[in-house]
Amino acid sequence: MSLDVPATGERIVDDDLDTAVRNLRKLILATERYRQTVSAVVGLGVTESQAVSSLALHGGRGQSDLARDLQLTSSASTALVDRLERQGVAERTRHPHDRRRTVVRLTERGAQLVSESRGYLEHALQLLPPELLGGFAGGLATVADHLDSVARRTAAGEIDPVPTHALPPD
Repeated sequence: MSLDVPATGERIVDDDLDTAVRNLRKLILATERYRQTVSAVVGLGVTESQAVSSLALHGGRGQSDLARDLQLTSSASTALVDRLERQGVAERTRHPHDRRRTVVRLTERGAQLVSESRGYLEHALQLLPPELLGGFAGGLATVADHLDSVARRTAAGEIDPVPTHALPPD
């Protein structure tokens, strides 16, 4: 996957691309608002909600894998999993092949939260004409994979996707 972008100052002029970028920003803001609102209603913090989504997407994960998914330190991920266990949405279980490790997985309550929230996501996707759904799903996967790659490479210090950073405070 290439992360090549136009040189600074160079802009691809395309009304459809401009509209798509604006709508992608709108989608990102809407999903952040959705996560914050639903998290508060079900009694989870945003990070806990992100962990539940990660576990729903990937299945049981080693705690270090979950930490990497959420860009957390080891100690922060331990505290996170402790909170998830107290809230009854996830649990640590023994790793099937390595007794030194544990696997974090959703509990029945966690799976129920995921299932209930899935209805709203399905409803939003059903607003699309059925003939567009397959292409839209593929497009979402492509964009999500690319943005995830940019985030991971940025966190690793491999790239700087935003060459003009916010000015330091006065």
